[in-house]
Amino acid sequence: MFADLTLTTTLAALLLGYLLGSIPFGLILTRLAGLGDIRAIGSGNIGTTNVLRTGRKDLAAATLILDALKGTAAVLLARHFWGDGAAVFAGLAAFVGHLFPIWLKFKGGKGVATYLGLLAAFAWPIAVFFALVWVLVAFTTRYSSASALTASLLSPIGLLLMGYQREALLFTVLSVALWVMHRANIGRLLNGTESRIGKKA
Repeated sequence: MFADLTLTTTLAALLLGYLLGSIPFGLILTRLAGLGDIRAIGSGNIGTTNVLRTGRKDLAAATLILDALKGTAAVLLARHFWGDGAAVFAGLAAFVGHLFPIWLKFKGGKGVATYLGLLAAFAWPIAVFFALVWVLVAFTTRYSSASALTASLLSPIGLLLMGYQREALLFTVLSVALWVMHRANIGRLLNGTESRIGKKA
């Protein structure tokens, strides 16, 4: 899978992925809408859940779609220009770019939407599975963080069961990173202070 990669194509894929992943759509959209800096409300995060706390469901939906598509685009573009091996590096870099964007002093989102977009590029049936698990847990608990954590825990298993061995390894790494980024949420879930979906800042 990586045999045809050169140092140049690997670096190009990493740079492409990182730059796409680091676009802070949540911040851009809320500022364009005249809502100020999304980092000043709620959790201070630039992702979909915090955008939803502004009360603008349309902006939250747009943030979700765009944060997912930047991951999908990174993988598809790298695959088109440099092959499957480069696509893996681009996907990993897009996820890292979302978490640590250079434009925001390396303080970005938690990676859920971008994770979903990457799944859609690598194995769309598992992306559908992720979304279904997310919706089911969210409907049951109204906790966005619990939904993301559960879906990301099960997705690598789904990939492995469907024969996506390399992708299962990649998404195991991404899931670990996603859980680390949600460590504060996990603490609040355990002590019962986590905010529920739809609660305004």
